[in-house]
Amino acid sequence: VSLNLRDLHWLDYWKEDGFEQLERAITYQFKLKPEEPKQLLSVFNFEIVGVNAKGEQIKKESKQSQYFSEDLGNDITLEMVAIPGGTFLMGTEDEEIERLVKKFYSRGRRERPQHQVTVPPFDLGKYPITQVQWRAVASRTDLKVEKDLNPNPSYFKNRPDRDRRPVEQVNWYDAVEFCARLSKLTGREYRLPSEAEWEYACRAGTTTPFYFGETITGELANYNASETCAEGAKGEFRQQTTPVGQFPPNAFGLYDMHGNVWEWCADTWHDNYDGAPTNGSAWIENGNDNCSPLRGGSWYSNPDFCRSAHRYYLNRRASYLLNNGFRVVCGAGRTL
Repeated sequence: VSLNLRDLHWLDYWKEDGFEQLERAITYQFKLKPEEPKQLLSVFNFEIVGVNAKGEQIKKESKQSQYFSEDLGNDITLEMVAIPGGTFLMGTEDEEIERLVKKFYSRGRRERPQHQVTVPPFDLGKYPITQVQWRAVASRTDLKVEKDLNPNPSYFKNRPDRDRRPVEQVNWYDAVEFCARLSKLTGREYRLPSEAEWEYACRAGTTTPFYFGETITGELANYNASETCAEGAKGEFRQQTTPVGQFPPNAFGLYDMHGNVWEWCADTWHDNYDGAPTNGSAWIENGNDNCSPLRGGSWYSNPDFCRSAHRYYLNRRASYLLNNGFRVVCGAGRTL
């Protein structure tokens, strides 16, 4: 691509901001997006655990991941973890699906056909968006893009530890507006994850039903642990959200990917993976435009619903449930 500077005859290159004028003109001429502000990454340490089919711990391992912190004002930050790109098998194999259908009356057939997906690198929230993070952005009416947001939508908003609990009772459009405002605030592109990005990030290299292994327990996640999975023992049903980061993370350093709150994804809903993209992008075409997927299960869910591959959906306007939340993706703007 070439550019004749004579075409930009209207610029005054001798002015103090002449270079900035030229930069803006070139950006306009070639319809380029302005470069997003970049974030330097820091390192954090964490421990992951693995369990057998009885829920007994068989592994403990130290890990490191990179992240950056987004400043939301008033000493409120949003931690974004760098997720490396890679290829994985998305969904569940037919034999396992039929076992789940028989044991849990599962809707696991939504998870077929199992297929290979290659996901580019991206940054994902270390935790689901918390109530304090939600308030910091939702209360900024000057950042409004499409719709008003309730600064305090959560059912569990009167708990003393509410700031660390995930926001809930937010619909898909609320989550999208939050991302749009966050993008406006930071100058970086924020959005909901695609289903493929979400499952890839949740699995973090694992192929088992949960990133802990064949099962989960009430000590590993917040879900209805009075129901069992594999050979695990029954545990506590807490009947409410818990503060984020209370349970062990996965190998990418992400917390609460199993249980606590369901997490909205960007895609439209499709009943199975026939024709799904294989590049990690959100699947929009030929879907149900009124519904979107949710992933991860919640404090109210049985363990089957909390599996890495499990798919659930709701009308995009559904905001009345006490267990629907989300986490955000930053698509660009980081440097090593």
